Amino acid sequence: MSGQVDIPRDKLTGPLRRSSVKKNVAAIHVSGKLTLLQRKLSNVLLLNAYDDLITKPTHRIDARTLCLMIGYNSNDMDTLKASLKSLAETVAEWDMLDEKGRQEWGVSALLSFARLKGGVCEYAYSSALAEKLHDPKVFALINLNIQRRFTSGHALALYENCYRFVRTGSTGWWPIDLFRRLMGVDGSAYYESYKHLNAKIIKPAVAEINKSSNIVVRPEVRRQGRAVSDIRFLIKENPQLAMFDIDDGEAVRSGKVYESLVKLGVGDRLARQWIAEHGEDMVAQKMDWVRKQKDVNSPVRYLSAAMRDRFGGEAEMTVQDEESLRAVTARKLKEEERQAALDARNAALAREKSERAQKLARVREVADARSPTLRDADRRLFMAKLTDELEREDFQRNGWASAINAPAIFDFWEQMAPGIFDGDEV
Repeated sequence: MSGQVDIPRDKLTGPLRRSSVKKNVAAIHVSGKLTLLQRKLSNVLLLNAYDDLITKPTHRIDARTLCLMIGYNSNDMDTLKASLKSLAETVAEWDMLDEKGRQEWGVSALLSFARLKGGVCEYAYSSALAEKLHDPKVFALINLNIQRRFTSGHALALYENCYRFVRTGSTGWWPIDLFRRLMGVDGSAYYESYKHLNAKIIKPAVAEINKSSNIVVRPEVRRQGRAVSDIRFLIKENPQLAMFDIDDGEAVRSGKVYESLVKLGVGDRLARQWIAEHGEDMVAQKMDWVRKQKDVNSPVRYLSAAMRDRFGGEAEMTVQDEESLRAVTARKLKEEERQAALDARNAALAREKSERAQKLARVREVADARSPTLRDADRRLFMAKLTDELEREDFQRNGWASAINAPAIFDFWEQMAPGIFDGDEV
């Protein structure tokens, strides 16, 4: 889901053409303004719940393990809470044909509720949305190993929206306004320009998808006059990353390795993914090694780190070299937590920058609406409050767009026009 076309959570939406008679493709649209970490969270939650989506009303997952799978610091419950709240506030919308060819439209929050209690994250989907998410004709689950490769939220959003059409070879034409919604930039005047949209969103996202995922995409545009009116993406499988395809059959479930993983607490989809990517022998060796370790509070979390060692630059390692493996695994967990903390900090800085830009834009809007005489008086009054020469020079050069003076500008305009930043009329 994403944007207006996929699911955020790393998306599992993979609508396919229903038949040669019913030409439409099932469509589920979700806010494209989810961050990269929020999209990954959405995907992991869905993966965890998938097999019980329509049989159980609620689902549970260890909160610390969830944080590490997403890339959060395992102790950063505040970020997890904020992300869960964002999923509960994000609306999914679908518009498709049912089995009898009748049009069906509906909306639902991505999560109907979520709570953290006793170190466990419990959450639920509305019954209507769960039914859509569980339908293999409507959705295709996103492989978490591929999801982990993405560093851009826009790239992951585009991947999710394209991957669900992989069997048809094309997304079909999207109106350019719809595409902006899918990418979460529909409220930005900057991206009203296709030139900017292409340079900052489309080209980087396509490059990352083609480099990091199991599909290759190529954009095509359609114009009305000189303006771009529609866009579509041609899709084909990336043969170099075919290893990420997972067999959804029952063969794996009948094996002893799968059974051991499930007993250890690994979910069905993740268990089958590990076996498909690493082979039963390697998974069994890693499990045996984890069982020998002392002071392991979360075997699943520890096994997750150990499994990644083989495909994370540690290919020369063997389970026989237990001291080395333990050291590398512990180091990897620490690296993940440090990276998660850095990601959370960067996300906070990005939010702060975005909020500052919005408030400065609001200031310019209010200032420009005043008479020329008042505008000049406002600038002189504010300038008189600045004592630092650099701050004065920056304000003379940039006016109310001066980032250096942003805190002072906000305080000044809160006094000049109370309620300016909370929607009050000024």
